Amino acid sequence: MKKLAISSEIEEKIYDLKLDKNQPPFLVTTYFPLDYEEKRKILTAIEDSHKNHVKFKSIFADNISKEEWEKSKKQIKKKFQDELFDIK
Repeated sequence: MKKLAISSEIEEKIYDLKLDKNQPPFLVTTYFPLDYEEKRKILTAIEDSHKNHVKFKSIFADNISKEEWEKSKKQIKKKFQDELFDIK
């Protein structure tokens, strides 16, 4: 994942980040939908000329609370890592 100047709390919610400036749109894939403020912080970290080409999508459609995310994030990330390794 390309590094952006964002907080670790937001970074850990990102599953995949595709920011190839030669191939817009740029895609930010998260486990769950980000709220407006989280999206704004990501956009702030992206160059001005690319901000209009960013698309956000999430793997799950449910909105979860910060507390729910804190309880489940390790399990969710492990499940995705395990499934990725099973594919290979």
